[in-house]
Amino acid sequence: MAEQGKLVERKLFAGARVRRLRREQRLTQAAMAEALGISTSYLNLIERDQRPISAQILLQLVEVFDIDPRGLAGDEEARAQTQLHEVFSDPMFRDTALSRAELKDLAAASPTAADAVARLYQSLLQSRASNALLAEQLAGGDAVDSGGNAMALDEVRDFISAQNNYFAALDEEAEALHEEAVAGHDEPYLALRARLETRHKVKTRIAPIEVMENTLRRYDRHRQTIFLSELLDQPGRSFQLAYQLAYFEQMPAIEDIIVASGMESEETRTVARISLANYFAAAVLMPYAAFLKTAAVNQYDITLLGRRFGTSFEQVCHRLTTLQRPGARGIPFFLIRVDNAGNISKRFSAGGFHFARFGGTCPRWHVHDAFRIPGKISTQTVQMEDGTRYFSIARTVSRDNSGFGVPDNQFAIAMGCEIKHAEKLVYARGMNLENDEGDTPIGVNCRLCERRDCNQRATPSVNRELRLDEHVRGLSPFDF
Repeated sequence: MAEQGKLVERKLFAGARVRRLRREQRLTQAAMAEALGISTSYLNLIERDQRPISAQILLQLVEVFDIDPRGLAGDEEARAQTQLHEVFSDPMFRDTALSRAELKDLAAASPTAADAVARLYQSLLQSRASNALLAEQLAGGDAVDSGGNAMALDEVRDFISAQNNYFAALDEEAEALHEEAVAGHDEPYLALRARLETRHKVKTRIAPIEVMENTLRRYDRHRQTIFLSELLDQPGRSFQLAYQLAYFEQMPAIEDIIVASGMESEETRTVARISLANYFAAAVLMPYAAFLKTAAVNQYDITLLGRRFGTSFEQVCHRLTTLQRPGARGIPFFLIRVDNAGNISKRFSAGGFHFARFGGTCPRWHVHDAFRIPGKISTQTVQMEDGTRYFSIARTVSRDNSGFGVPDNQFAIAMGCEIKHAEKLVYARGMNLENDEGDTPIGVNCRLCERRDCNQRATPSVNRELRLDEHVRGLSPFDF
């Protein structure tokens, strides 16, 4: 309710979003006006941004159409605008010179169309990469074409993002399974192992590294046995068993989601299958209602949540991004995982935070500094170019590969939310969140950022003309 009040305080003009909602519901203006209890002429004024949305109409929209009021604040459009800005920053569109206002209008008219444009651009980039690989192969190189895999991953990421990283059917089934098989047990791994053996006649064995080598989990159908590597810690073992239960018990529900998504290639469907099974596994270990309640009461203390539910730091962070159940939503978190070379292996955007779809992140963001002090949680308030403020935490996580002398796989995870939610987090205690003087100014990435005063800029902005002067050297090597 407080969220809705804040939206109305800003005199919310959301004509394009209301019009799009009406068209998605296949309603005439008269039918929608009747459902909202207003006149057709008044709805017409709202859709043309000649009247703001009142608190009463906003409540009616939420109640009648079961929408998240944050959607009317333009989060979806902000994401779409960022995508379009990134696409049209490509040098091949230099002659087009679309302004930010024009990109905003395009995104407001149809975020779905913006997604389609981004997908076409991704296909173009993939085609370029494939041509380069083919040329290298024809020239005698040994490159391997992994283009299809990359496209499948991007398509599934887009689909999950479009669903707000929330799948009601899987969450409900996971809660039921947790109540039936896990609740009341101190150790989830033992409870899940018993479920597999009694319900599916499948045994679990912990196998040495000499047998498993680089494999963490292997299901042997002939022997009806799941082999888990001894390298997995207890949260990892529990997660792998919950994942296997998804395949035994939830494949029909998962297939229904995939069919409804419209995914066509078998490669993409396989990636989606794995992603949704992972989603179910996390939901079994951290059932929605209990997890959300515990998180809110304990101010989203990630370490405590991990101890309470027997899960890892990364598992908790990822689960926190999925709490988007209508009527029982958690904080809309964003999340990213990078390696020490800056490669992004996981990302989820919520609350309007802008990730680059193509390329890395801003070097000023503290996710990259996390590697300096492994295991320590750092905090940061950041401000994007458009003035939007966010609160962020970052920490490294590692995965043991084997014994002594073999380096661990180490990643940095950053997650956060809009500054207005930060007071609910234990990590923001004692911080002056109202004052933006301590904010770190960041951008999407160097290629798209237009900040001139950044001494960490790695590449010039593609949106501005580069200025070169042989006799002047500024903090940044690139001036424009």
